[in-house]
Amino acid sequence: MTKYDYDVLYLGSGHATFDGAIPLAATGVKVGVIESGLIGGTCPNRGCNAKITLDQPVVLTRLAERLNGVVNGDLTVDWSANVANKQAVIDGLPKMIAGLMTQSGITLLNGNGVLIDNHTIEINGQQRVTGDKIVLSMGQRPNHIDVPGTEIAHDSTDFMNLKELPKHLAILGSGYISMEFATIANAAGSDVTVLMHGDTALRQFYQPFVKQVVDNLSTRGVQFVPQANVSGLEENGDQVIVTYGDDEALAVDYVLDATGRIPNVENLGLETVGVDYTEKGITVNDHLQTSVDNIYASGDVIDKTQPKLTPTAIFESKYLSSVFQGKEVGPINYPVIPSVVFTSPRIAKAGVTVEYAEQKDCKIVRNHIADDWYRQVDKQTIGDSFLMFDDDQKLVGATEVSEKADDAINTLLPALEFHLDAKQIGRIVPLFPSIGASAWEKL
Repeated sequence: MTKYDYDVLYLGSGHATFDGAIPLAATGVKVGVIESGLIGGTCPNRGCNAKITLDQPVVLTRLAERLNGVVNGDLTVDWSANVANKQAVIDGLPKMIAGLMTQSGITLLNGNGVLIDNHTIEINGQQRVTGDKIVLSMGQRPNHIDVPGTEIAHDSTDFMNLKELPKHLAILGSGYISMEFATIANAAGSDVTVLMHGDTALRQFYQPFVKQVVDNLSTRGVQFVPQANVSGLEENGDQVIVTYGDDEALAVDYVLDATGRIPNVENLGLETVGVDYTEKGITVNDHLQTSVDNIYASGDVIDKTQPKLTPTAIFESKYLSSVFQGKEVGPINYPVIPSVVFTSPRIAKAGVTVEYAEQKDCKIVRNHIADDWYRQVDKQTIGDSFLMFDDDQKLVGATEVSEKADDAINTLLPALEFHLDAKQIGRIVPLFPSIGASAWEKL
């Protein structure tokens, strides 16, 4: 019987790894984790945690704005202090996550890993380690727009580390990152121009709800340029000239490239060992196995129809942990995965879409947020929610645009995931008054 250094060897240390690797190692399975950067990967260090910390002052200023007259005094966002607070919040996370892993028995290996064969990874061209099973969980990285001068643009990590906010900011793209950072930068006092690739922002979300967000940002001074078709970037002194459209030019102080994220699949030896992948990521079967049967993949690096979000990566990591422990032999059965864009107001969704519900003649219950007494407590005026029900009157989808959309959709997840009927829903008695009570009483 061949002896390997590790029972399971992970390449990458983000949520697609540590949420499952920690309980796996705690059972006595010998686990190694290879990481070239900060322990914890994107979400804790340069993604979700950092972003939501920068967004919190926006939430506060919006609330003060709505309660003006009840609460007196103008609030402003101190950008430098906000970035410093963000850093204070996330600085300790790599050490904390590393501590949880080592305490469970995981060996952390620092460096760039490359597959040599289906059981061997070489680290920094020097050390070779072997694993009976290997999990590829390298995640994604920011895309760089393919135009002359692309190196002038900055990515989301650069932006979140800026000590001073640019006076005029151009954002390329209109997806999650673009819309969230446009919200934050605008609230902090920057002149923001969003150069869109097409006609619509946030294509994954219900467009009438997206329009409410775009319209609100527009009234606050954010400029949206549909079908901008950016063709080049060029430095001009302290400014950057963005060329777009029919040779139109925009002079700004800073360019944020938010044109998407791409999977980390290059220069890893995937071709050497025969792991199949596409431009969207690594190809896996319904057990998260790659084309090499002892090599698996987890998280955003996978080519999949499920949303590439932290909750998805966590679920996949825990699924593999159960597979490796022998507790799970069946294919992965994804739960309802919610998603949210942290604009202000927010848009959140889970389950079937409004468009799908309309095609299938599902019952759709529409609620205007301002008509809900609980939303009047903090004077919300923007927002709507749609609840979609099947023929058995079970909730199959929900989407909302509001200041509390994320909390409302979170509250409804048990009804969506477990297909609760009216009697079962009636057994759920939420705290009152609360956003949970407000969400449940619409069912």
